[in-house]
Amino acid sequence: MTEAQQPENKGQQTRTVAELLEDIQVLTTEIQELYCLDAIAWIIGVSWGKDSSTVLQLVWNAIAALSPEKRTKTIHVITTDTQVENPIVAAWVRQSINQLELAAKEKGMPIQAHLLHPAVEDTFWVNLIGKGYPAPRNQFRWCTPRLKINPANQFIREIVRANGETILVLGTRKAESVKRAATMKKHQASRVRERLSPNASLPNSLIYTPIEDWSNNDVWIYLNQSDNPWGHSNKELFSLYRGATADNECPLVIDTSTPSCGDSRFGCWVCTLVNQDKSMQAMIQNDEEKEWMQPLLDIRNELDAEDDRDKRDFRRLRGEVQLFERNKDGKVSVEPIPGPYTKYWREHWLRRVLKAQTQIRRTAPENMRDITLISLEELSAIRRIWLEEKHEFDDSLPRIYQEVTSEEFKDPRPGADLSLLGSDEWAVLEEICGDDEMHLELIAKLLDTERQFRKMSRRIGIYESLEKCFKTSSRSQKQAVDNALLTYDLKKAVEQGDIEKVKQLTLADFVTPEEQTTTPDTQIDTTNTTKSADNAKTWANMKFKNK
Repeated sequence: MTEAQQPENKGQQTRTVAELLEDIQVLTTEIQELYCLDAIAWIIGVSWGKDSSTVLQLVWNAIAALSPEKRTKTIHVITTDTQVENPIVAAWVRQSINQLELAAKEKGMPIQAHLLHPAVEDTFWVNLIGKGYPAPRNQFRWCTPRLKINPANQFIREIVRANGETILVLGTRKAESVKRAATMKKHQASRVRERLSPNASLPNSLIYTPIEDWSNNDVWIYLNQSDNPWGHSNKELFSLYRGATADNECPLVIDTSTPSCGDSRFGCWVCTLVNQDKSMQAMIQNDEEKEWMQPLLDIRNELDAEDDRDKRDFRRLRGEVQLFERNKDGKVSVEPIPGPYTKYWREHWLRRVLKAQTQIRRTAPENMRDITLISLEELSAIRRIWLEEKHEFDDSLPRIYQEVTSEEFKDPRPGADLSLLGSDEWAVLEEICGDDEMHLELIAKLLDTERQFRKMSRRIGIYESLEKCFKTSSRSQKQAVDNALLTYDLKKAVEQGDIEKVKQLTLADFVTPEEQTTTPDTQIDTTNTTKSADNAKTWANMKFKNK
């Protein structure tokens, strides 16, 4: 028995088919009354899995039973495409949306389907390959807001602005998990109207969950015993679930309280929030025709490294060193928080994705050979980040693209290929700097910063930008970490009121052991250092005089 099944079996009793049919009649009447009660716009969030498909089918049948003159209010059906969905499910979703639109038009149903996408700068690969964000973890689940929450919430806000209010219809159920049941119970207690809960993250938006008390059995009995009104096959949906884990499909996510996709079949193929993608593994193992997805599973498993510190910078994304207390095997140590993927690994992930895309387009079944793992717009955004934000003017993306795909990269961004610096200048710098990576990084940043300001009539901000280059890239890794440790110890001593420790650390900041050694060649420097030390000592005494 899986954990996902336990809450349902412990907290619910199995209903008979007659009881389920009675509940469907009650829900049909309830949906019709809510729909006709006011002019508030409806939005149904669907992932096209079993729960959301059940809700959409219930609403369709209820509204279809109304007379045409009462079907005046548009029902928006929204689906969020993260662009890293399991390809089999992504194809199912596109087919479902097309059939829904055709059937709604033919039968005069007031239903409009919308396929939402994250903004280009929010997509998975632009953040991971472009900015260097590490593969998502529960402690840093950066993907959910960007890929799911933001696109859905943006659409909901637009409907609210146009109509004043909206009712969001979801297929969430208490039986999904203990956490979900607790969240729904909390919202239920604060309902402003019967069956309508407030949405904490979206003002003027109410949530309606018609199947909140249904079990998994209820859902499958309903889908298998009733015809799909827009002409899709519920039995085909059931076959999608067969062989996968007993988890739920990835729901429409509108806030961070919604659980991640987890082991679900309807999740992202790059998901590293779980130990392994059992659903994709099952698809590949159970069906020879799906073996073409193996490169995707290989990339996902490589991303899901237990320890990826060797792949990441010792600084955070903005260039500063941040420390944390690490407790490993009972030993506490203060270490830098790993930052984004280094240049080498960002280029590595780009090659891996392009190779997988090229291979799949050659070997996949005919209906899947047009697959796009990373779009041209994403590649252009990644290239811009590498060039303009990371100052990597060697411009390696077009070269990598051509090496892997044997095609020329054509950047849609106007003026993207106009640059004073390129791979030749980068090669010269690499030769001059040798193995000193920080020196190479600093000089590259300084040169490219000057280049970016070259055409400005008033170069306001150039000094601040140049200073930032020195601040983030002028120290070696050891020097930067040692400086961060000194600041960390000083801050801790101040918090504890340890005056002697503060004096010691403050003096050490000005006088290093090497500087304290007096030689004839450094006599003048030592004198100056002593004056600095005296100033530091005076500063420390003044700082804590009152204490």
